[in-house]
Amino acid sequence: MTTRVAMWSGPRNISTAMMRSFGSRADTVAVDEPLYAYYLAATGIDHPGRDQVLASQPRRWQDVAAQLTGPCPAPVLYQKQMTHHLLPEVGRDWLGSLTHAFLIRDPAHVVASYAKVRGEPTLDDLGFPQQISLFREFGGPVVDAADVLRDPAATLRRLCEALGLAFDEAMLSWAPGPREEDGVWAPHWYAAVHASTGFAAYDPSPARVPDRLRPLVEAARPYYDEMAAHRL
Repeated sequence: MTTRVAMWSGPRNISTAMMRSFGSRADTVAVDEPLYAYYLAATGIDHPGRDQVLASQPRRWQDVAAQLTGPCPAPVLYQKQMTHHLLPEVGRDWLGSLTHAFLIRDPAHVVASYAKVRGEPTLDDLGFPQQISLFREFGGPVVDAADVLRDPAATLRRLCEALGLAFDEAMLSWAPGPREEDGVWAPHWYAAVHASTGFAAYDPSPARVPDRLRPLVEAARPYYDEMAAHRL
Protein backbone atom coordinates (compact mmCIF):
# COMPACT_ATOMS: atom_id res chain seq x y z
CA MET A 1 0.00 0.00 0.00
CA THR A 2 1.38 3.38 -0.99
CA THR A 3 1.54 6.30 1.44
CA ARG A 4 0.73 9.39 -0.62
CA VAL A 5 2.22 12.38 1.18
CA ALA A 6 0.91 15.73 -0.06
CA MET A 7 3.21 18.41 1.38
CA TRP A 8 1.40 21.73 1.04
CA SER A 9 3.32 24.99 1.14
CA GLY A 10 3.25 28.44 -0.35
CA PRO A 11 5.99 29.88 -2.56
CA ARG A 12 9.36 31.13 -1.31
CA ASN A 13 9.67 28.35 1.23
CA ILE A 14 12.12 25.41 1.40
CA SER A 15 9.70 23.20 -0.52
CA THR A 16 12.23 22.13 -3.17
CA ALA A 17 14.80 21.19 -0.54
CA MET A 18 12.11 19.15 1.23
CA MET A 19 11.37 17.40 -2.06
CA ARG A 20 15.10 16.63 -2.35
CA SER A 21 15.07 15.27 1.19
CA PHE A 22 12.16 12.89 0.64
CA GLY A 23 13.34 12.02 -2.87
CA SER A 24 16.59 10.77 -1.34
CA ARG A 25 14.74 8.00 0.47
CA ALA A 26 15.10 4.55 -1.11
CA ASP A 27 11.35 3.90 -0.76
CA THR A 28 10.07 7.17 -2.24
CA VAL A 29 9.08 8.61 -5.61
CA ALA A 30 8.74 12.40 -5.66
CA VAL A 31 6.43 14.52 -7.83
CA ASP A 32 7.12 18.20 -8.41
CA GLU A 33 4.16 20.63 -8.33
CA PRO A 34 1.77 18.41 -10.29
CA LEU A 35 -0.95 21.08 -10.55
CA TYR A 36 1.34 23.75 -12.00
CA ALA A 37 0.27 23.38 -15.65
CA TYR A 38 -3.39 23.30 -14.64
CA TYR A 39 -2.86 26.48 -12.61
CA LEU A 40 -1.17 28.32 -15.48
CA ALA A 41 -3.80 27.20 -17.97
CA ALA A 42 -6.71 28.15 -15.71
CA THR A 43 -5.38 31.56 -14.66
CA GLY A 44 -3.51 32.64 -17.79
CA ILE A 45 -0.66 33.86 -15.61
CA ASP A 46 2.65 34.29 -17.41
CA HIS A 47 5.48 32.53 -15.55
CA PRO A 48 9.03 31.81 -16.78
CA GLY A 49 8.95 28.74 -19.00
CA ARG A 50 5.15 28.84 -19.23
CA ASP A 51 4.94 27.02 -22.59
CA GLN A 52 7.26 24.25 -21.41
CA VAL A 53 5.28 23.79 -18.21
CA LEU A 54 2.00 23.56 -20.11
CA ALA A 55 3.50 20.95 -22.42
CA SER A 56 4.96 18.88 -19.59
CA GLN A 57 1.89 18.17 -17.43
CA PRO A 58 -1.86 17.58 -17.75
CA ARG A 59 -3.85 20.81 -17.89
CA ARG A 60 -7.01 19.30 -16.36
CA TRP A 61 -7.00 18.91 -12.61
CA GLN A 62 -9.07 15.72 -12.98
CA ASP A 63 -6.20 14.09 -14.90
CA VAL A 64 -3.73 15.18 -12.23
CA ALA A 65 -5.94 13.77 -9.48
CA ALA A 66 -6.18 10.45 -11.32
CA GLN A 67 -2.40 10.24 -11.57
CA LEU A 68 -1.79 11.11 -7.93
CA THR A 69 -4.30 8.56 -6.66
CA GLY A 70 -3.52 5.84 -9.21
CA PRO A 71 -0.94 3.03 -9.15
CA CYS A 72 2.50 3.94 -7.79
CA PRO A 73 5.67 1.85 -8.08
CA ALA A 74 7.03 2.90 -4.66
CA PRO A 75 5.85 2.55 -1.04
CA VAL A 76 5.85 6.36 -0.66
CA LEU A 77 4.68 8.97 -3.19
CA TYR A 78 5.84 12.43 -2.09
CA GLN A 79 3.94 15.28 -3.70
CA LYS A 80 5.42 18.77 -3.56
CA GLN A 81 2.16 20.73 -3.69
CA MET A 82 1.69 24.50 -3.88
CA THR A 83 -1.37 25.73 -2.01
CA HIS A 84 -2.08 28.53 -4.50
CA HIS A 85 -2.32 25.97 -7.32
CA LEU A 86 -5.43 24.50 -5.69
CA LEU A 87 -7.94 26.87 -7.28
CA PRO A 88 -11.56 26.93 -6.00
CA GLU A 89 -12.89 24.91 -8.94
CA VAL A 90 -10.66 21.93 -8.12
CA GLY A 91 -12.73 19.10 -6.64
CA ARG A 92 -11.81 17.99 -3.15
CA ASP A 93 -13.02 14.36 -3.01
CA TRP A 94 -9.72 12.90 -4.24
CA LEU A 95 -7.80 14.73 -1.54
CA GLY A 96 -9.26 12.39 1.05
CA SER A 97 -7.01 9.57 -0.18
CA LEU A 98 -3.83 11.57 0.50
CA THR A 99 -1.82 11.92 3.70
CA HIS A 100 -1.52 15.66 4.18
CA ALA A 101 1.36 17.61 5.69
CA PHE A 102 2.05 21.32 5.82
CA LEU A 103 5.23 23.34 5.44
CA ILE A 104 4.96 26.89 6.79
CA ARG A 105 7.24 29.91 6.92
CA ASP A 106 6.98 33.25 8.72
CA PRO A 107 5.14 35.61 6.34
CA ALA A 108 7.70 38.39 6.75
CA HIS A 109 10.35 36.14 5.20
CA VAL A 110 7.93 34.90 2.54
CA VAL A 111 6.95 38.42 1.48
CA ALA A 112 10.53 39.72 1.53
CA SER A 113 11.64 36.85 -0.69
CA TYR A 114 8.63 36.97 -3.03
CA ALA A 115 8.97 40.73 -3.54
CA LYS A 116 12.32 40.10 -5.22
CA VAL A 117 10.56 37.98 -7.86
CA ARG A 118 7.19 39.70 -8.25
CA GLY A 119 6.90 43.25 -6.99
CA GLU A 120 3.26 43.27 -5.83
CA PRO A 121 2.21 39.86 -4.47
CA THR A 122 -1.28 39.31 -3.12
CA LEU A 123 -2.42 37.16 -0.22
CA ASP A 124 -3.68 34.52 -2.67
CA ASP A 125 -0.28 34.52 -4.40
CA LEU A 126 1.29 33.52 -1.10
CA GLY A 127 -1.19 30.71 -0.47
CA PHE A 128 -1.82 31.33 3.23
CA PRO A 129 -5.66 31.26 3.07
CA GLN A 130 -5.62 28.13 0.88
CA GLN A 131 -3.21 26.39 3.26
CA ILE A 132 -5.27 27.02 6.38
CA SER A 133 -8.41 25.86 4.55
CA LEU A 134 -6.74 22.55 3.72
CA PHE A 135 -5.44 22.17 7.25
CA ARG A 136 -8.84 22.82 8.80
CA GLU A 137 -10.47 20.26 6.50
CA PHE A 138 -7.90 17.46 6.49
CA GLY A 139 -5.44 18.10 9.31
CA GLY A 140 -1.94 16.69 9.29
CA PRO A 141 1.51 17.42 10.70
CA VAL A 142 2.85 20.96 10.41
CA VAL A 143 6.54 21.81 10.14
CA ASP A 144 8.05 25.27 10.12
CA ALA A 145 10.86 25.92 7.66
CA ALA A 146 12.84 27.63 10.41
CA ASP A 147 12.65 24.50 12.58
CA VAL A 148 13.79 22.31 9.67
CA LEU A 149 16.81 24.55 9.06
CA ARG A 150 17.69 24.81 12.76
CA ASP A 151 17.69 21.05 13.28
CA PRO A 152 16.90 19.00 10.16
CA ALA A 153 17.43 15.59 11.75
CA ALA A 154 15.17 16.16 14.77
CA THR A 155 12.43 17.91 12.79
CA LEU A 156 12.39 15.31 10.01
CA ARG A 157 12.31 12.50 12.55
CA ARG A 158 9.20 14.03 14.12
CA LEU A 159 7.64 14.54 10.70
CA CYS A 160 8.29 10.96 9.60
CA GLU A 161 6.83 9.64 12.83
CA ALA A 162 3.71 11.75 12.36
CA LEU A 163 3.37 10.41 8.80
CA GLY A 164 3.82 6.80 9.91
CA LEU A 165 7.15 6.49 8.11
CA ALA A 166 10.54 5.34 9.33
CA PHE A 167 13.15 8.09 9.35
CA ASP A 168 15.93 7.61 6.81
CA GLU A 169 19.34 9.27 7.31
CA ALA A 170 19.50 9.71 3.54
CA MET A 171 16.99 12.55 3.95
CA LEU A 172 19.70 14.79 5.40
CA SER A 173 21.97 15.04 2.35
CA TRP A 174 21.93 14.58 -1.40
CA ALA A 175 24.16 14.86 -4.45
CA PRO A 176 24.19 18.28 -6.14
CA GLY A 177 22.63 18.81 -9.53
CA PRO A 178 19.22 18.26 -11.13
CA ARG A 179 16.98 15.26 -10.46
CA GLU A 180 14.63 13.37 -12.74
CA GLU A 181 11.61 14.52 -10.74
CA ASP A 182 12.42 18.23 -11.15
CA GLY A 183 9.83 20.14 -13.13
CA VAL A 184 10.81 21.65 -16.47
CA TRP A 185 10.79 25.02 -14.69
CA ALA A 186 13.85 24.01 -12.63
CA PRO A 187 16.33 26.06 -14.72
CA HIS A 188 14.42 29.21 -13.74
CA TRP A 189 14.09 28.53 -10.00
CA TYR A 190 16.29 25.71 -8.69
CA ALA A 191 19.84 27.04 -9.02
CA ALA A 192 20.36 27.13 -5.25
CA VAL A 193 19.00 23.63 -4.71
CA HIS A 194 21.01 22.25 -7.64
CA ALA A 195 24.15 23.64 -5.96
CA SER A 196 23.23 22.24 -2.53
CA THR A 197 24.11 18.98 -0.81
CA GLY A 198 21.73 19.41 2.13
CA PHE A 199 19.57 21.92 3.95
CA ALA A 200 21.01 25.43 4.20
CA ALA A 201 22.13 26.72 7.58
CA TYR A 202 19.48 28.65 9.52
CA ASP A 203 19.81 32.42 9.13
CA PRO A 204 18.40 34.34 12.14
CA SER A 205 18.55 37.71 10.36
CA PRO A 206 15.24 39.61 10.37
CA ALA A 207 13.35 39.84 7.11
CA ARG A 208 13.72 43.07 5.15
CA VAL A 209 10.16 43.79 4.06
CA PRO A 210 9.48 46.83 1.85
CA ASP A 211 7.26 49.32 3.67
CA ARG A 212 4.54 49.06 1.02
CA LEU A 213 4.22 45.31 1.68
CA ARG A 214 4.05 45.40 5.48
CA PRO A 215 0.21 45.36 5.39
CA LEU A 216 0.43 42.12 3.40
CA VAL A 217 2.60 40.56 6.11
CA GLU A 218 0.06 41.57 8.75
CA ALA A 219 -2.79 40.16 6.64
CA ALA A 220 -0.97 36.82 6.33
CA ARG A 221 0.15 36.57 9.96
CA PRO A 222 -3.11 35.26 11.49
CA TYR A 223 -3.08 32.35 9.03
CA TYR A 224 0.54 31.58 9.84
CA ASP A 225 -0.02 31.90 13.60
CA GLU A 226 -2.91 29.44 13.51
CA MET A 227 -0.77 26.92 11.63
CA ALA A 228 2.32 27.56 13.78
CA ALA A 229 0.38 26.70 16.93
CA HIS A 230 0.21 23.12 15.62
CA ARG A 231 3.79 22.73 14.38
CA LEU A 232 5.75 19.68 15.46
